[in-house]
Amino acid sequence: MTPRPRLLTIMGSGETAPTMAKVHRLLVERLGAAPVDAVLLDSPYGFQENADEISQRTVSYFRNLQIPLDVVSWRSAADVLSREQALARTDAADYVFAGPGSPTYALGVWKRSGLRDVLVDKLTGVGALTFASAAAVTLGVAAVPVYEIYKVGAAPYWADGIDLLAQLGLPAAVIPHYDNAEGGTHDTRFCYLGERRLRVLESMLAAETIVLGVDEHTAAVFDLDADTVTVLGRGALTVRRQAVSTVFASGTTAGIDELRAIAAGGGPTPARSSAQRWATEAPSPTPSLRAEAQRLQQAFDTGLRSRDVTAAATAVLELEQAIVDWSADTEEMDGTEGPRAVLRRMLTRLAGLAVIGARDPREAVAPFVDILLELREQARRQGSWTFADTVRDRLTAAGIEVRDTPQGPVWLLTDHPATDGALS
Repeated sequence: MTPRPRLLTIMGSGETAPTMAKVHRLLVERLGAAPVDAVLLDSPYGFQENADEISQRTVSYFRNLQIPLDVVSWRSAADVLSREQALARTDAADYVFAGPGSPTYALGVWKRSGLRDVLVDKLTGVGALTFASAAAVTLGVAAVPVYEIYKVGAAPYWADGIDLLAQLGLPAAVIPHYDNAEGGTHDTRFCYLGERRLRVLESMLAAETIVLGVDEHTAAVFDLDADTVTVLGRGALTVRRQAVSTVFASGTTAGIDELRAIAAGGGPTPARSSAQRWATEAPSPTPSLRAEAQRLQQAFDTGLRSRDVTAAATAVLELEQAIVDWSADTEEMDGTEGPRAVLRRMLTRLAGLAVIGARDPREAVAPFVDILLELREQARRQGSWTFADTVRDRLTAAGIEVRDTPQGPVWLLTDHPATDGALS
């Protein structure tokens, strides 16, 4: 029997987005025979009022990947019982996952708790640790207080990390969201720090301490048995020392020794292409929800121009599903409003097209309305009530009244009283 590996994975973001689904599956497959005991540490977002909702969304995301996930709830340093239960549960698990929230809040909960010892045991024994976004920040010898600097305006400083990367011989600070571009007119790279603040922070690090920058929707998989790091996803892993960067592109595998050499002040050897089957099988991920919305908008427009109702409706259905999938990623939720606006415009145009130029109104609009009602019913079955209401509102605005009956939805044209008795 092949021994189970020791894996530490750092994700820059998108840990519960479609882009990282294949990575999670690959990591679990590497652990060998099922069932794999996977747990979620909720400490990083334990301060949020919707913490339970975040946990539920994450569990649902993993369930869709056929990976049962058990929530380990540990939200307060003062909760001794939760601490001891969490430590025991984490110690027993095969796959430990932690993600979004606040790095400093998580560090406050975990301080002097013994969690680092449990994670070290995981890396010296067998198992897989996947820390993403805020949780990833905690892994280094120093941690960026993201909220305090970017949101509150504190002068740049480092918090003490749990320094788990010392087990790999890496004196490092981890910076996820390394290629973030949300700022538009201002620099939000490097986990919202920007170049100026990152340079200030770098000056505070010991000379041998490197910055490990992991791009968004990207994973750096450290295999402690092979002593390698493999980069998966849409971005890159950047190893930065005193403002000098070495970039390892997605799809490459390098020896961890190369990173140690950079930390020691030497240069890396050329990055090697991955020779591991599980890494090379990772498909090209969906780049972003915004890009997917643009693609489906084009498909929708093409369908309308050719009067292909099925193609246009399919684009609507696919966009709605993409929004549902990406909404599982708590860090992408703020980015769904643009695609939702595209979806609303699609529905309005599709409903409006149904009543344009109709000689026999009911006969002309029936194919359009039936497809939209099917879409609405699918949304209701999935619990997407807001979306279902949007479909109904757009139909109403187009002069089509929908009535829900025990036998299913029926409709009539409110602008054509003669059809009031003809329900479908």
